[in-house]
Order: sequence, then C-alpha cells, then structure tokens
Amino acid sequence: MAESIPGVSVLSDELLERIRARAAGYDRDNAFFTEDLEELAAAGYLKAFVPAVYGGLGMTLAEVAREQQRLAGAAPATALAVNMHLVWTGVAKVLRDRGDDSLEFVLREAGAGEVFGFGISEAGNDLVLFGSTTDAAPQDDGGYRFTGTKIFTSLAPGWTRLGVTGLDTTSADGPRVVYGFITRDAVDDGTIEIRDDWDTVGMRASQSRTTVLKGAYSPADRIVRRLAPGPNPDSLVFGIFANFELLLASVYAGIGARALELAVDTVRRRTSLKTGQPYAADPDIRFRVASAAIQQDALAPQIQSVASDVDNLVNHGGQWFPKLVGVKVRATETAREVVDKAIRVSGGSSYFNSSELGRLYRDVLAGIFHPSDDESAHSTIANALLGPVE
Repeated sequence: MAESIPGVSVLSDELLERIRARAAGYDRDNAFFTEDLEELAAAGYLKAFVPAVYGGLGMTLAEVAREQQRLAGAAPATALAVNMHLVWTGVAKVLRDRGDDSLEFVLREAGAGEVFGFGISEAGNDLVLFGSTTDAAPQDDGGYRFTGTKIFTSLAPGWTRLGVTGLDTTSADGPRVVYGFITRDAVDDGTIEIRDDWDTVGMRASQSRTTVLKGAYSPADRIVRRLAPGPNPDSLVFGIFANFELLLASVYAGIGARALELAVDTVRRRTSLKTGQPYAADPDIRFRVASAAIQQDALAPQIQSVASDVDNLVNHGGQWFPKLVGVKVRATETAREVVDKAIRVSGGSSYFNSSELGRLYRDVLAGIFHPSDDESAHSTIANALLGPVE
C-alpha cells in the first residue's frame, strides 16, 4: 500500500485526493494536467530538490522517490511528467553534493519557478545518452544551435526550460555529445516546434509530445557538457541515470501499490452468488492477492536503499549502472504483473474505461518503453557480472 513519508512530506492527503479526482478526466480528454501542475507548484513540490538558499525544500532523492510513489498512486501520468522536471533538478543536486556547480543555475531557476523538460529521447537512438541523431552546431559565441527531433518530451505544454542533447561533428575535437538548455522563447521564435501528436494508450495527461528543434539556441553559459560518444563515467551521466531510473521506478512502484489497494478493496466488497461469501474468502483469489503483495513489497525497500546510497555518496564504482537499471526493470515489470493480478481478481468491471484499474492497466504499459529497456538492462548486468562478449 502507498504510505506517507516519515519526516519530510509535501503532498498532503487532501492534495493527492484532488489530483486523483482529476486523473480520469485528463485521461478521457487527452488533456494536460494543468491544474495538477499549478497545485504542485503552489505546494512547493517542484522545488523539492532545490536547496533552501534558493527557496527550495532541500529534500533527498530517497524522500522524493517516496513522494513520487504516492503521487503516482493518485495520478500516474502527472507523476511521470513531473519526473522530468525532478530529474534535472535531481541531477543538479547530485552534482552539487559532489562539489560540481555546473548545473547550479538549474537549482536557482527552479527555485524561481522555472519548469524543466527533458529533451533527450530520439526515435531509433538506442545509444540514449551516449550518442544523438540531433545536430549540435557550434556558434562563434560558444553557444550551440540544435537541429533534430526529440520524442516523448513530457511536460510539453508546461516546461519553460528544455534540457537537450546533440552531436557536434564539426569541432576539431569532435565528435562530442553536447548537453545544453534552451528557453521557451525558442517556441515563440519558431526554432522549436511542439507537435500536438500525443494520442496514446496510456499516460495521456503527460502530453509527452514530439519536439522538433530547428536551430534552437543554447547560449554558452547553458552548455553544460561536451562528452565523447559512448559510455562515459562523467558525473552528469551518472546523475541522469540515477535520478531517471530511480524516479521512474518510483512512479511504477506507486502504480503497483495503488492497483493492489484497489484489488483488496474490490474483493472485500464483492460477494459470490454461488457461495454467498465475499470474494476475499475465496482461496484462489486470496492466493493471487497475496502473490501480488509479495511482489509489490520488494519495490519500495530496493528503491529506498539505492536512492539512499546516491544521497550518501556511496561509491559502487562499476556496479552503479547495473544497480540502477535493475531497479528500473524490476519496478516496471513487477508493476505490470501486480496490475494484471489486481484486474484478474477484480472482475470484468475493470475492463471499462471508467475503471481506475483499467486506466492503471493502460498506464503501466508505458514502463516497457522507458530506458533502460529489459534487453539493455540484462546486457548491462551480464557485462558487469560476466564481462563483455569477446
């Protein structure tokens, strides 16, 4: 079951219930979660990782991960989209904690109310952070212009800052994967086009639309890395992996927890016409609910443990990436299985669009598409344990 954070908690039960009440409407209308975003901002949640010196809450990754589980239990698509802002602010915190102030502006601007989007994913790019199909053209002033197409850009209607990657193939030391940040002004001047093309099976309120960069400009002071393509131990790469995988795992853990909660409530209320007993007394249903609970119980402790290691600067060396992708895959795959079990014990009513479980069934499917996918994660872990194939 979803539970409250001991200590720091931003999301009150009342706020979560208001967010839950809007989720079905956003999904039905394929609409952006405008009211949710406004309330989360007003509650200070978008400043969770921002230190107090910049007006934030100074929360840890472990604390935010647990809050994201609660938010996802109320509205998965809202939680998934908010993740993208939290990833960038979380990366900035990871770097700051390690003595690197190269993303200090992210914390400062988030503290002032800016909302960060994540413009990394590209169709057919299975290198993810280690390569790009977007062109990054160096400018005389040290800035870059980015030209290419990004997909699954969550928060598309709401971000005011967009973190992007591109490949610089023209500089003398190229190729280099370039990381930079672009402001929303690029939409107004036509160098960014946000397509209204988000019509998906689930996670509809996230409005993760295609974003076309048409020479979008990032000034020199917003170019934060130029890295050689391929696997890289740079702290920025670690920060992105750590926050992305753990916060993503948190969203799907929250979906699983809510599905289990709904299943328990349903089988307690439903009565068998054949036996006259509540379905909660049926041994097959009891076994299936217990099986889902056993699976679900593994998620929160693993997320908490690994996130705490990030917070405490634990050095896992080459084992960090296997740990991070392992958490993500376990959470997304387990959540799908838990939702499936919840639907099986809850009956045919969950097949209707009006059913919250039916919506969770569609939302949880998105987990298989986020990096690292199942195949990539298994390859990462096999290489860590067995070494690369010669």
